Amino acid sequence: MRYSNHSGTSFFLTGLPGLEHVHVWISIPLCAMYVASLAGNSLILWVVRSEPSLHQPMYYFLSMLAVTDLGLSASTLPSMLPIYMLGARKVAVDVCLAQLFFIHTFSIMESSVLLTMAFDRFVAISNPLPYGTILTSSRIACLGLAIVVRSVGLHVPAPVMLKKLPYCGKRLLSHSYCLHPDVMKLACADTRVNSAYGLFVVLSTLGLGSVLIVLSYVLILQAVLSIASKAERLKTLNTCVSHICAVLLFYIPPIGFSMIHRLGKRATPSSRVVLSYLHYLSPPLVNPIVYTIKTNQIRVKIRHLFQWPGTSVKNRDHN
Repeated sequence: MRYSNHSGTSFFLTGLPGLEHVHVWISIPLCAMYVASLAGNSLILWVVRSEPSLHQPMYYFLSMLAVTDLGLSASTLPSMLPIYMLGARKVAVDVCLAQLFFIHTFSIMESSVLLTMAFDRFVAISNPLPYGTILTSSRIACLGLAIVVRSVGLHVPAPVMLKKLPYCGKRLLSHSYCLHPDVMKLACADTRVNSAYGLFVVLSTLGLGSVLIVLSYVLILQAVLSIASKAERLKTLNTCVSHICAVLLFYIPPIGFSMIHRLGKRATPSSRVVLSYLHYLSPPLVNPIVYTIKTNQIRVKIRHLFQWPGTSVKNRDHN
């Protein structure tokens, strides 16, 4: 079988199987999602930066989440739109490897930020008085730097290892963007080292992160149950609702994908693609909406920005 590992090798991306005749129409909501995710996360960053009352650990972490969501959107949607709008499915191998690096890097960053946000909620609930002295600006900056270094360092080997592999056949990928497992399957060589590396990265990031987030909420529940007043318990738990939604939105699609993958022949290619879209496209779109709805300070600031009726200093104080 003919194969090549030269830099001129190209891969071919895939849209939604069986819906090629409506790809142009699908591009419309995709464009809307892209614009909405960029606008929503940029707005969150602007609000946190411009409002002094939001210069607190919780909102700094929210800003980190918005940055990772922007990176995830910028990594996935630009390759999807040409497929659905123009039918352009061909992608150069170097571009593909760069894309998978950024997609997986920002995905792991998001997982890490969600974990630090869970830690932030635990500290805020269990130690409300010294909260500001524990999570200082310098420590938050160090946490952010550690997240970036860890995420980038873990994924630098991926494109380097894949670049060395020979590829054969039609080189047809099963998604609208390049992912490490998808590219690895096209190789005409032994990929056991690549598989072991991929498994290590997943277990040490997404796997470990999900376990630590669950552990954090177990500790949070213990702290909440120690509060005497029922009203105070509900008020305290309400501060975690936005984060819980973000965590579920990020982790449920991969779990569903894993379950569908084990259904074998009963799982359609479209279902796998849709779950992949939910995992990579939904968080950047939905997270700003959830945090805007559930965070009063952000909501009031946005109302002032757009001069919505009924917004005043009195409303701010009342809420």
